[in-house]
Amino acid sequence: MKVAVDIKDLEEKARLIRIDILKMLTLAGSGHTGGSLSAADIVTALYFYKMRYNPKDPSWRERDRFILSKGHAAPLLYAALSRAGYFNPELLKTLRKIGSPLQGHPSRQSLPGVEVSTGSLGQGLSVANGIALGLRLDGIDSRVYCLLGDGEIQEGQIWEASMTAAHYHLDNICAIVDNNGLQIDGPVKEVMRVDPLPQKWNAFGWHIIETDGHNMGEIITALDEAETIKGKPTVIIAHTVKGKGVSFFEGRVEYHGIAPTQEELTRALKELGEVQHG
Repeated sequence: MKVAVDIKDLEEKARLIRIDILKMLTLAGSGHTGGSLSAADIVTALYFYKMRYNPKDPSWRERDRFILSKGHAAPLLYAALSRAGYFNPELLKTLRKIGSPLQGHPSRQSLPGVEVSTGSLGQGLSVANGIALGLRLDGIDSRVYCLLGDGEIQEGQIWEASMTAAHYHLDNICAIVDNNGLQIDGPVKEVMRVDPLPQKWNAFGWHIIETDGHNMGEIITALDEAETIKGKPTVIIAHTVKGKGVSFFEGRVEYHGIAPTQEELTRALKELGEVQHG
């Protein structure tokens, strides 16, 4: 659903999505804070600038597809889907509760708008390849966007999938790496170094774009460029900050997989420009 560029409006949507993420995580008492916040600007640009979709018809054949390969960032996807009109925002309050369609990791069977059930890291790009090939065979010009974590790309299957996408010249795929430098066990460069990313993806036959993953103007420019590339897949390496938007979460590995406390939520909402009442 591509709309006219309004950077301020996109930045405001990203701010509101961050607020949604923090509120639902705090209420649930569990979930992944850091990696949901780090990719908020990227996902906002996808859903409210670049992608075409119809929330009233989630199975519309001509829609673009978004695959959250780093499935633990589910709160981000849920917040975006809610604000895009897929379901009532009140449902966000049920995150991780028994019987809720908002599970800890996205489930295609449970929630309209979720393209692929994800959570087992390393698999999303392979699924994206299959979808992209299917779209080509059906003569549909839709695009497939796949968000990867930088820790996730330590998985060998990612590189098998990257070879496949290049081999079949899947120019309808755009992978995006949330390159925030941290994973659950610590800095990515210490757990299992993945640099140099541009050279690696280039060697696998991809078109490379590097961008500031928190600069909305740069993000939409990167997405526009990716759409013009023919004959090869594109990867956007988005340089981001874990926990972006809340000063005391930023760059803190311990907030990879824990939810804010009520006190932390109050402080965070104040930083994000919302005062919590009651």
